[in-house]
Amino acid sequence: MRKVKLHKLVIGRRGLAYSLGLCMLILGIGGLGFWALEPRAETYSDGLWLAFTTAATVGYGDIVPSTHASRFFAVLVVLMGLAVLSLVTASVAAMLVEVEERAVDSELLREIHALRLEVRHLREEVHAQHPASGKEKADAP
Repeated sequence: MRKVKLHKLVIGRRGLAYSLGLCMLILGIGGLGFWALEPRAETYSDGLWLAFTTAATVGYGDIVPSTHASRFFAVLVVLMGLAVLSLVTASVAAMLVEVEERAVDSELLREIHALRLEVRHLREEVHAQHPASGKEKADAP
């Protein structure tokens, strides 16, 4: 049960908000790191751009890590970025699947309700045709 709650917290509607928040945090820290480590990233926005293109593994090439420290930092940003972007994608997919699951569950509940009504009617018919059958079974030793 705890595993299901954790799954819903990380992936799903709530998970999307957490994943997006974590994504923004990683990109913000990544931008700050690149701004501090990469000489070509002259502004914080350049650092953010480099962090985004690195995390998304796009790599346009307009700004690239040129020092050993910024290259090492780029590896960390790629690893964390892939993980967080995967969580965001999984959360969106889970929301889409959840809508379909609710429709299937609703249909199944309607069918179960119809089957219960049918069984109730069949029992009433059997009791109407054989009213003493239940009494005879109770009187039998």
